[in-house]
Amino acid sequence: MADTQSVTILPLTAEAFADYGDVLNAKDAPDVMINQGLCGRHHDRAQMICDGGRLGVSVFDAVPRDLPYQLDLMERHPLGSQCFMPMTEHPFLVIVADDDNGKPGRPKAFMVPPHTGVNIHRNVWHGVLTPLFSPGLFTVIDRVEGDGNNLEEHWISPPYIITE
Repeated sequence: MADTQSVTILPLTAEAFADYGDVLNAKDAPDVMINQGLCGRHHDRAQMICDGGRLGVSVFDAVPRDLPYQLDLMERHPLGSQCFMPMTEHPFLVIVADDDNGKPGRPKAFMVPPHTGVNIHRNVWHGVLTPLFSPGLFTVIDRVEGDGNNLEEHWISPPYIITE
């Protein structure tokens, strides 16, 4: 793979990820206490968008990947955002890219820490769901019904190699 390019994984912060989506966690104090003061509500942490159609909640079971990871496919969803909430305590990888004339630009890779999810904004290029540990279980909230094509894929050649 002499033509591959390397991308180094970055720590995930709300500021670094803001152009691509929302970071979802409960690290700050709750916005309000509910349920007789026994539950902290961290309110309205993601902008879920759905142009027409309907949002749904699904469970994905993805095969864990190893590092270094070969990135040869990115996708985007022009009609709705896509939220990934891990159902385990393990970190996972999220890869995003700016649009470059209808295709992904140079990707950025972020390590999503345990107990944290991400909501990828509508029309943002991103890699496939990339758990690093088994099981790769995630709750996914995205547009599941509606008119129009909500999936664009772009194969990358030569691939990028994502490294620690």
